[in-house]
Amino acid sequence: MSARPSFFVELQRRNVLRAGVLYAGAVWALAQGIAQLGPFFAAPEWTVRWFVIAAIIGFPFWIAFAWVYEFTPQGLKRESEIAPDDSVAHSTGRKLDKWIIAVLVIAVVLLLTNTFVWRKGAGLANDSALASAPAKSIAVLPFENLSANKDNAYFAAGMQDEILTRLSKIGTLRVISRTSTLPFASHPENLPEIATKLGVANILEGSVQRIGNKVRINVQLIQAKGDSDLWSDTYDRTLDDVFTVQGEVAGAIANHLGAALNGASKREVAAVPTRNGAALDAYLRGVALSQRGFSDADIVPAVHALQDAVKADPDFALAWATLARLDSLMIYIRWDATPERRAECLHALEMAERLQPDALDTQSARAVYLAFVQVDLGEARKRLEDLHARWPNDAGTLRVLSDTVRRLGNWKQADDFLQQALGLDPLNAGIYRDITVNATNERRFEVALTAAGRALELAPGDEETRQLQGDVYLAQGDLVRASQVLDTLPATLSDQCHQYVVLARMQRRPGPTITWLRGLLQRADAATPPVEVGFGYVDLGDLQQLNGDHAAAVASYQRARELMQPLVEREPDNNWAFGVLTYARVGMGDGTSALAAMQQRQATQPESAGATNDDLVREFRARVLARLGHKPEAIAEIRYLLGVPYGGLMPPLTPAFLRLDPDFDRLRDDPGFQALLKEPPSP
Repeated sequence: MSARPSFFVELQRRNVLRAGVLYAGAVWALAQGIAQLGPFFAAPEWTVRWFVIAAIIGFPFWIAFAWVYEFTPQGLKRESEIAPDDSVAHSTGRKLDKWIIAVLVIAVVLLLTNTFVWRKGAGLANDSALASAPAKSIAVLPFENLSANKDNAYFAAGMQDEILTRLSKIGTLRVISRTSTLPFASHPENLPEIATKLGVANILEGSVQRIGNKVRINVQLIQAKGDSDLWSDTYDRTLDDVFTVQGEVAGAIANHLGAALNGASKREVAAVPTRNGAALDAYLRGVALSQRGFSDADIVPAVHALQDAVKADPDFALAWATLARLDSLMIYIRWDATPERRAECLHALEMAERLQPDALDTQSARAVYLAFVQVDLGEARKRLEDLHARWPNDAGTLRVLSDTVRRLGNWKQADDFLQQALGLDPLNAGIYRDITVNATNERRFEVALTAAGRALELAPGDEETRQLQGDVYLAQGDLVRASQVLDTLPATLSDQCHQYVVLARMQRRPGPTITWLRGLLQRADAATPPVEVGFGYVDLGDLQQLNGDHAAAVASYQRARELMQPLVEREPDNNWAFGVLTYARVGMGDGTSALAAMQQRQATQPESAGATNDDLVREFRARVLARLGHKPEAIAEIRYLLGVPYGGLMPPLTPAFLRLDPDFDRLRDDPGFQALLKEPPSP
């Protein structure tokens, strides 16, 4: 009986090794092909990774298959069917070798294509983009915090922001806003790629190290094309002398980039707002908190920090102006529109104007106050346009200007200002959300969805953006998609809760939403704005009414009225509080007095100076009239509203929205209302 052949003899007799090489070469070639062609078909980035993982897992099975089966001149056969002394490797190996060579050639060609064509093309595209960027353009990347105490990160962020702000006041420079630079590292390796994304020719990197009262600041100016250093310096200062560094850095950068400083910009760049270390520290902390987002956890401490700053140095005009702008925004969005907040806002503004009336930050505070608090839109527009001419790099001014001209009825110009803001802040998801809101209110729904998609690319999972998508789908009457994006109920009470209530009412499924909303109202505390609590009770009453529980609905409306009556008396210009109070009255069956109060309010509170008709108020009136069954008046208001762009807490009325919203149930049998449902909304 012959001896069993050794393992190595068997390997020589079979084509197992060739099969392994062929498998590896094919995987390599396919992986390169997928990587290069995937972007053309919008394939996810993980496609190649999972393909390679699957190939590695499959390799042992392939080898096992090659061991059990053999490729012969007669085709595929089991190894047991081939005589032990019959080597087929010689007869079939040449064919397999040809296949291996062909696969490896393809893999090498793909590798060379990727190296010398695709990447070279990408490099040429980057070079082209960098070449087209203005030579006097710059982005300031986040400064690295080198302090042992990592809680000093706000200080490094504040230093970056202050240097960036001073650079932005040099009109001959193009400066990218802070929001667009935040996603990047302090000292990234791919500077040309980042510069291309931001559309600039130069990058400023920096680091800050703070030890007690001493600060070391390192800065480096880099030309993105070629990644070459233009200038660098190190500054060792005490805390009360930090503002001089910011002016020196901005001046040096302007000099190296050939940006001329005139008298006004030279004063702005070299200004030393305070030499009080405690005031500076509190100011930088307040600015860092205010830029993190508009929430209780950030805004309230931000206001307190700015108050500490002006308490430490009452002559700190920049801190007064910043406090006035923050207060104005809180009043505008009804976060806190109390007389006390208004008084603080005006006092802060007047202090800034007394100390530095011509400073750009003071001028900005006055323009924002006019637009958001005083609501003198005509004067606000003039001041904002003048401010933009003097401070062309400030994207914030453009956003406020867009909001102002929109409220004046110029929607096209509002859109143009947002596009200009994007040029200065190209990676700011907030601006794309602004575009989404405007396009929705203009009923340009495809534009709105595109902008929302871009916002989600920049801020994945952002709940506010998903809610804006929900607005679009609600306006289109697409309740399936609205449900898909509004799939996470808010955990705290806010004005956004109303959107989920509207969806539940349009679906005619109020039960689960009643339970959720009742729980939110029970958990509301003293920090919850009263108007949101009142709005929540009106929404709860509407849901209960739709659910057939009239007694519970009346109790909810009663609670809303108890909350809103004193608020309206205390804040007579608070339209939201007045609207909630009116809905509560209607829900309680007091429609006559509700309409009378609306008419009196329109007579005694004329439109703001220079403002167009407040179409949101007209929609509010149309809903009240529809709820009360006043058909001719309600239909007349609806007919007007379908032909104009406007917006507020919800998207503008559309025929699809009208078909589903229970507010208009009492109009459904009217031929005039039926005719409106067939008319497309005006673009």
